[in-house]
Amino acid sequence: MTPFPKLAIQDFVESSLFSLEDSFFEHGSFKALLPKLNELRSEVKALGWWAPHMPIEVGGMGLSLVELAKMGEILGQSPLGHYVFGCQAPDAGNMEVLHQFGSPEQQSEFLKPLVAGRIRSCFSMTEPAFAGSNPVNLGTTAIRDGDHYVINGHKWFTTGADGASFAIVMAVTNPNEQKHLRASQIIVPLDLNGVERVRNISIMGENGEDWFSHSEMRYTNVRVPVSNRIGGEGFGFMIAQKRLGPGRIHHCMRWIGICERALSLMCRRAATRELDIGVHLSDKQTIQNWIAESRAEINASRLLVMQAAQTIDKAGSSAARKEVSIIKFFVADVLHRVLDRAIQTHGALGITDETPLSFWYRHERGARIYDGPDEVHKARVARLELKPYKQG
Repeated sequence: MTPFPKLAIQDFVESSLFSLEDSFFEHGSFKALLPKLNELRSEVKALGWWAPHMPIEVGGMGLSLVELAKMGEILGQSPLGHYVFGCQAPDAGNMEVLHQFGSPEQQSEFLKPLVAGRIRSCFSMTEPAFAGSNPVNLGTTAIRDGDHYVINGHKWFTTGADGASFAIVMAVTNPNEQKHLRASQIIVPLDLNGVERVRNISIMGENGEDWFSHSEMRYTNVRVPVSNRIGGEGFGFMIAQKRLGPGRIHHCMRWIGICERALSLMCRRAATRELDIGVHLSDKQTIQNWIAESRAEINASRLLVMQAAQTIDKAGSSAARKEVSIIKFFVADVLHRVLDRAIQTHGALGITDETPLSFWYRHERGARIYDGPDEVHKARVARLELKPYKQG
């Protein structure tokens, strides 16, 4: 495994990425930054830090999930971090799925250029007509017609579809099977007839663009070779679950990186903002309480995430179901408390785009919704805790 140079990567993020954020927040244009971001991506590749989530033999760093979690915290300190290091969602999850379940032909055609950063991808599962909290309910169908599937369906919140080369689409292929065996995952090139990217969905007032966007999609009589199916027919839900365990580790450590940056900004503001001659915000007990509580909650979050990552590394995703659900709702809640305290400490400045705080406050509200809403994860933890008491 490639050594993990934490200090060097931290320095790179601070020196090369923080300085780009003002332009991103002020103009809201991801595309305008792409030339510079591509330069930085080339630097990251040259330094051997590219695609830390992927094995060395396919062009990544080969980090364990625990090491990847530590790196994810550093990259999460900037909204641009994961993209510049080639491990941004949803591409990271799609790479893992194709590496684990893709055929040799799929890996050659889709995985290889995706890992290299030559193309982007998206994951098309959520539908406006069905509750995302119950992903076995899908209206999109893929009907077998000889050597092809014919796909029809309506999706939304397909992250990064703007500019992507292909989507992995969840569609019902086996409607008469039990609910967890009804759907398959199918690779759909986005230049096929019948694929329509309807719009970029406005999130908290921002439409977004390119990778930094969420699209509404329609698939109308889209013909795709059966060879584009990933894994066996009806394996879609199982593959999705395999993807989500490590994916939630990625999210949670990115959130902890955001928390660390927010706490740093809060402390700097408190220590330097004068309320009167010789009196600073940091002298106020309320501010001191917020700082202390934030530090305790961030440290607790990190330990919980590391425990979940170690369990997955040692025993697999299924063994870590409870731990993964715990971190999903716990860290998302900590994220919002820390951001809210940091904004309040900055006063009116906190709701401007002069700092990254308002950006994160808008765009990370979804943390309590995507990958399973908090309420679903709390219910799962409660069921697992109660199970021994209900036996016999």
